[in-house]
Amino acid sequence: MATARIEYLGELRTKCTHLASGTEIVTDAPVDNKGKGQAFSPTDLVATASVSCMFTIIGIYCQERDIPFVKATATVQKNMESSPRRIGSLTIEVNLDGNGWSNQQQERIIAAAKACPVMKSMNESIQVNYTFTA
Repeated sequence: MATARIEYLGELRTKCTHLASGTEIVTDAPVDNKGKGQAFSPTDLVATASVSCMFTIIGIYCQERDIPFVKATATVQKNMESSPRRIGSLTIEVNLDGNGWSNQQQERIIAAAKACPVMKSMNESIQVNYTFTA
């Protein structure tokens, strides 16, 4: 079964529908690439998905080990390259403060997060710079 249906709306915009839930995401090309920048660009979604995946993996890791995971925030900065146009690097700042993890738990949880499926699926030429606060 398909995961999503993507429809081109014109003017460099798409509507992406998650088929199982009906949730929709609209994308727009960024201003620096002929778009209006009024929604996530496809490469914004890749950058955002990387952190969302990391948090999902942390949740699964903690759930399987009965470790509390109650709080996390992050920012991600995507830096584009040209020739060809692509994501060149991501700067990810993660705040995991407030979970009460030991240093050993924290190290293992961060290692699990960095090995999330989205990160493992990205081109190895993308430089990822992490900062974790806990």
